[in-house]
Amino acid sequence: MLRYTVNYSGRVQGVGFRYTCVEISRRFSVAGYVQNLPNGSVKLVAEGEKSELLTFIETITERMSRNITNEDRVTSESTNEFGDPNNPDTFTVRY
Repeated sequence: MLRYTVNYSGRVQGVGFRYTCVEISRRFSVAGYVQNLPNGSVKLVAEGEKSELLTFIETITERMSRNITNEDRVTSESTNEFGDPNNPDTFTVRY
């Protein structure tokens, strides 16, 4: 299990970015959250198996490519703080 923390910048707020991430997450075994930041970027934290995380992030990048100008990704060990990645309700929008 890994944890990816991704910061997206560009025109990523006010375009349904967070809700698109949640919708996409339902197709993958990932847990975590997506959140708007005060500087206009979006932070995504996701935990799961490496292959699931990579495909999840790639799918978001493909779907929202028009809005993303930069993507910074940090990989770390999973903390398991979000619950079971196999439960589709464990990836949420954080306010």
